[in-house]
Amino acid sequence: MRRGDLSARARRNADWIEQHLRVPEGRLVGRPVKLSPEQLRWLEEIYGSPTRRMILSFPRKNAKTTTAAFLVLLHLCGPEALPNSQLYSAARSRDQASVLFDLALKMIRLSPDLDHYLTVRDTVKEIVCTELGSEYKALSADAKTKYGLSPALVVHDELGQVVGPRDELYDALETACAAQESPLTVIISTQAPSDGDLLSMLIDDAMTGADPESKCILYAVPEDADPFDMDVLSCAQPNWHLMNQAEVRRMADEAKRMKSKEAAFRNLIANQRVAADALLVSRSAWVACGGAVPDYAGEPCWVGLDLSARSDLTAMVQVWQADDVWCARPFVWAPEQGLYERARRDRAAYDVWARDGALFLTRGASIDYDDIARFCADECGDWDVQRVAFDRWRIDVFRASLERVGLDHWIERLHPHGQGYRDMTPAIDAFEAVLLNGSLRHGMHPALTAAAASAIAESDHTGGRRLTKSRATGRIDALVALVMAIGVAAGAQEAGQIHDGEVFFV
Repeated sequence: MRRGDLSARARRNADWIEQHLRVPEGRLVGRPVKLSPEQLRWLEEIYGSPTRRMILSFPRKNAKTTTAAFLVLLHLCGPEALPNSQLYSAARSRDQASVLFDLALKMIRLSPDLDHYLTVRDTVKEIVCTELGSEYKALSADAKTKYGLSPALVVHDELGQVVGPRDELYDALETACAAQESPLTVIISTQAPSDGDLLSMLIDDAMTGADPESKCILYAVPEDADPFDMDVLSCAQPNWHLMNQAEVRRMADEAKRMKSKEAAFRNLIANQRVAADALLVSRSAWVACGGAVPDYAGEPCWVGLDLSARSDLTAMVQVWQADDVWCARPFVWAPEQGLYERARRDRAAYDVWARDGALFLTRGASIDYDDIARFCADECGDWDVQRVAFDRWRIDVFRASLERVGLDHWIERLHPHGQGYRDMTPAIDAFEAVLLNGSLRHGMHPALTAAAASAIAESDHTGGRRLTKSRATGRIDALVALVMAIGVAAGAQEAGQIHDGEVFFV
């Protein structure tokens, strides 16, 4: 963007930055700042029209933190400063919080104008403009005081490091902004690894355009492009001219040769949503199958059941075929007591899912299998169930619950399904085939979608695969149940076994 294209407010802010700030470090240290066309674009997006939240997501080494320091000083003592205002930057650790603070401090020391007006309290990471009464403080996730604040500006640095859809520091600062008339949140970060992580959810929501004051500028190599192609890669770097391009090329060549380095390169340099472990389900494939699920009309169906420990999620997924498409309907349960605490622990929106009817609650502080069995008797008694694939964990307890509610035909169709390579490999293969062929409809159920966004397939030396809960970034119970249901259904169809009444037709 050219300076002549800026609105009056954005141009005023750009002029102030270039007039008063100096490059804080690197080969151009001490020289007056010269904003790049992309940085001018960011200023226009933030200040050219009403903005509540601005997300800037781009790869490392593109002056993310330096840009964040520009904004902090702009609101601390520049034309955006308000009397007695509070400004905060938020980071995941104290060391990371110090980086932005230290860059702002270097800019102050290099500028005679600012150094005269600002007081630095280095030990508490705080800078104060005594003339205006405005103050800036760098906070970290382990800070003791996160509440009682009233920020006019919050800069979230590297929010992509937050695992899961919730973060206590983010929530505390965002809810504190309600006391301000026109608060501004700026998020500057590389992308998070998973669709189920907080930053990914904020980006996806902003990209819908549902809230015109929530904006996002995303620089990333497209999923279907080659991240090792330097021409493609350069297009994902807003400040390519500032980067050591020879070093980037070296990293690209190394990541191409060494699979262990590919994920980190894709995430940090190509700014793609890539976890260190390979996720089983790609976002694009999952969304493509996210259409509405038709009503169940009595077709033969299969059920996957993943029972839980007493305080975790229990998931059941029913699948059936309608018009050559596999339909999936999940049912997920959690104990009613302690729900919010578990939501914070797992960084999952259990309370929101329960409110919206996507999560069923059982009585007490632990999973009540009798409640689940009664639900199955009341809501699922007329299903034409072929098989109920189950993980052997606690199945004896659930079987007794089924007996108490009289679901004898379910008990007859219980089918043990191991979680090791032998049973899970063909089930995962069947699930992948249905998903990649676009032959699945799951309706974007939130618990199932969250599970799909974090499920990791672990391989053995023979190429066998299983879903691993220990390395997943979230609860994957619902996806495990879906994979088992698809797997047992595919196995039955391949063998020509469909149960009708009391007879198996083979």
